[in-house]
Amino acid sequence: MLKSMAKQAHILMVPYPAQGHAKPLLKLAYKVASHGVKVTFVDTGSVNSKPFATKSDKVAKHNNVVFVSVSVGVKASEDQTQAETTMERRAQARNLIDLIRNRKDSEITCVVADVTMGWILTEIAEKLQVPTVAFCPLSLGSLALICQIPKLIEAGTIDSNGKLVRSDEVISLSTDIPPCKATELTWKDSRKIETRDTEKSLFGLCKTVQETAESAEWIVFNSSKEFEPAACDLNPRCLPVGPLIESEDSKRTSGAAGSFWLEDTSCMDWLDTKPPESVIYVAFGSAASLNQHEFDELALGLETSGHSFLWVVRSDLTRGTLLNYPVGFLERVADQGKIVEWAPQELVLAHPSVACFLTHCGWNSTMESVGRGIRLLCWPSFADQFHNASYISDIWKVGLKLTKDKSGIISKHEIKTKIELLLSDKSLKVNAANLKKESQESVLPEGSSFKNFEKFLNLLRR
Repeated sequence: MLKSMAKQAHILMVPYPAQGHAKPLLKLAYKVASHGVKVTFVDTGSVNSKPFATKSDKVAKHNNVVFVSVSVGVKASEDQTQAETTMERRAQARNLIDLIRNRKDSEITCVVADVTMGWILTEIAEKLQVPTVAFCPLSLGSLALICQIPKLIEAGTIDSNGKLVRSDEVISLSTDIPPCKATELTWKDSRKIETRDTEKSLFGLCKTVQETAESAEWIVFNSSKEFEPAACDLNPRCLPVGPLIESEDSKRTSGAAGSFWLEDTSCMDWLDTKPPESVIYVAFGSAASLNQHEFDELALGLETSGHSFLWVVRSDLTRGTLLNYPVGFLERVADQGKIVEWAPQELVLAHPSVACFLTHCGWNSTMESVGRGIRLLCWPSFADQFHNASYISDIWKVGLKLTKDKSGIISKHEIKTKIELLLSDKSLKVNAANLKKESQESVLPEGSSFKNFEKFLNLLRR
């Protein structure tokens, strides 16, 4: 068992306000709270006007986690100068410092903040001398690539604004870390959405991440040494404590913790009616999107596969346009498919009827899948998703990548064909089962993630 705490630690956790960042940090909050640590979790904002804390209060109270709302100014204005942005961030950081100083219940003993918000850690460490820890929701491999930014600029691969100079470059850090094409660097956006400067925003975040990673005393990850041994060896200050997933015997009501979206649990009853390993689960996370042509091809690919499918279709999945299904599609698949706006994903992935997951390859979805032994069909679109897809298909060999045709579209034929290949390849199933076993062993006593979590707890009580 983990050692009991000499005194009750009280940590302040500060997430970046996006589901892919906030949810794994909240899971970590629940985990440390179960070991006698008090957690004050800062609600820094919302996504799609859906408040985060209201989805989590019921579970949080049970786990000794308290929510507070504090503005931390995570989004700088496009026309702000660097000096203005720095001044604003320092002013907002004072909100957190005041919160820490005014806690009447117990003293804050440590601050854990998302790696994209390292400036908060710097301000608090300087002003209060409170121990600080960064939390990274990406893979260790993705962080290692981001930390190459200065070298990529020096080598002339990118300019100081992150724009490609030599697009044919391939960045390779180790034989066990997937190589990365320059066109698929974390801040590059293959979607080419013209309504927002996504690449500029992502590069700014990546620069912050790189700076935080270089200065942080410790960085906690939702990963494990078994998944990324080479990447772990690159940075001795990394603490992979994952995978952070619900236990398989969790109740069906537990999945809502940390979700910005209202989960439709009716899909669980629908899954109960299906044979084992017969359902294709399809979801693209909270941010990835499709154009109408891609959406149509996906719908028709699922239909022509002949397999039952559970498809998560957010209201904004087709890039802000109204959802339009192919003519007659909903009527034809009425008995074949189930469509919901949001699903309790971990519960879905743990269900015996699910055969595979067609995914955008976000890191949380990746961890939740490999921790369940689920095979993956990869449809990445931006950020770290391409690198995650390479881990899945090339390193772990637990899934396949979907390939675009000459017009840049993933066709219904490609989807149907890859589903059949994925489900018929026995080696992928064996590899997925082996990876699941490794993930389970890593969080057991004497496992690598267990030991790292114990080290993390010891950091909290210093």
